[in-house]
Amino acid sequence: MKVNITLLVSLLIIIVSSFTTKREGKHLFILSGQSNMAGLQPHESLTPLINEKLGQENVILIKYAEGGQPIRRWYRYWKPLEGEYPVAQPDLYDTLMVKVQEAIKNENIATVTFIWMQGERDAGEKNGEVYEAALIGLYDQISNDLGRTDINFIIGRLNDFDMLNEKYPHWTLIRDVQVKVAESNPRFGWIDTDDLNDKWNGKEIINDLHMSAEGYRIMGKRFADKALQLILDNK
Repeated sequence: MKVNITLLVSLLIIIVSSFTTKREGKHLFILSGQSNMAGLQPHESLTPLINEKLGQENVILIKYAEGGQPIRRWYRYWKPLEGEYPVAQPDLYDTLMVKVQEAIKNENIATVTFIWMQGERDAGEKNGEVYEAALIGLYDQISNDLGRTDINFIIGRLNDFDMLNEKYPHWTLIRDVQVKVAESNPRFGWIDTDDLNDKWNGKEIINDLHMSAEGYRIMGKRFADKALQLILDNK
């Protein structure tokens, strides 16, 4: 059988070109959530690590967070376990996506990583039983809105502030849900924050609701490490 060398070479060029193009472009990082995300300063530990590995010129990072907010301020199809109230009001998500769309206009995006640090409010409002559907729904929502099926998703698990569920009745339930979702997909992951909220109250070390200053820096590094791992693993 004769082999058409010209045709074979042309096919190889097309394959290699497609393979290369798929990896060209910038890496988009979207950070959102409530107070413990708001307290994170990406420039202190997250972006330096990402820039070192990917090149500062290849990184786009958007962060938009607001303290004390439930996931229904992001997920437009959120519903309570029973009844009709409260209702979803995804204004924070809408604002976030406006910022994202402005940042990626006319840009070729190679990868997207969504980093989420939230859940305290939902634990306090006893909405843990619908949190799994909301988390997965939020991921699907951002995937659909960006027109991608390859978005990496990293969840910062709630810290060990209220492991007895005394102040926030669904604290441990939310933690369990976050890990369950994070381990359900090879593009998902989670980071541990249990050691990042230790604070001295004048008498003893306590587990605070919010991270310490050093805790936020470590959290940023853990997010960066996990993000780079997912980007590498899912090339």
